[in-house]
Amino acid sequence: MKDDMLPAPRLAPLPPDHDPDLTEYFAKLEKRNGYLPNSQLTMQRRPKLLKAYAQLSAAIWDPEGSVDLGFRRLIGHVASRAAGCQYCMAHTAGHALHSESVDGAKLAAVWEYRTSPLFSAAERAALDVALAAGQVPNDVTDAMFAELRKHWNEGEIVEIVAVIALFGYLNRWNDTMATPLESDPVEVGEKHLAAMGWSVGKHARRVS
Repeated sequence: MKDDMLPAPRLAPLPPDHDPDLTEYFAKLEKRNGYLPNSQLTMQRRPKLLKAYAQLSAAIWDPEGSVDLGFRRLIGHVASRAAGCQYCMAHTAGHALHSESVDGAKLAAVWEYRTSPLFSAAERAALDVALAAGQVPNDVTDAMFAELRKHWNEGEIVEIVAVIALFGYLNRWNDTMATPLESDPVEVGEKHLAAMGWSVGKHARRVS
């Protein structure tokens, strides 16, 4: 579909220089990601909210965390699919592929994680929780949590659940806003996720 035939955003992303106090933040974000996420360009209408989100996000994606960073991205991916957020699925897949621990084969196998030899028992326990927690109502059971505790210590469990909780916020934000999906994540989705039923859907929006 041609750009001029696409629907307008429900709430248009603002330019990165809209708020001088955020210009430096967006410059660093673009350098790190290679593009600017429209979710945050929309969120900047309330700078305090964006700054708080940025602090929480930085803590959750801390490279010094005990849980492998690439695997944390897969946790967010599975939670987002459980919630049905195509925007976040594409973002988490792209970030996972940029990590050292996740390649195309592991991403492709993520929906067979219970049987795939690419996933350890510890990873399966964490993804079971992510899948159940991403649903509404939350479907995590005591048995699932007990299995999680067999493989991860309490600090690591906090990291895992923090990722899931972050996407509880982001899934609702981006699905409600129908945030326009940027070209890089669209490419990731079409290349790596379409065979598993992914589509850009309502996130195909015209951005001026």
